Amino acid sequence: MAFPCNQFGAQEPGSDAEILEFAQSKYHANFPIFSKIDVNGTHACDLYNLLKSERADEEGNTDIPWNFAKFLVDGNGQVVGRFSPQTAPEELKEVILEAIEASS
Repeated sequence: MAFPCNQFGAQEPGSDAEILEFAQSKYHANFPIFSKIDVNGTHACDLYNLLKSERADEEGNTDIPWNFAKFLVDGNGQVVGRFSPQTAPEELKEVILEAIEASS
């Protein structure tokens, strides 16, 4: 799932429809892309407040440092991982498979 955010260098200035069209046409995104939200600050959405409170980053910071920060949530709703924006989704295959196996 993706939650566009314009809090990082104004990278997501478009409307929800424009962001969806761009992600699908340029990157062939085939996963849910939700409406634009804030992930940090006083207007951060409740979901990201929960995710950040459950898992700090590698340095112990809770705020999201840049677009493409990733969280892994298991089938029971537990946050089991947080990954930096630089971590490619393909690098998470083993972690995802382990989380699936652990929740089975």
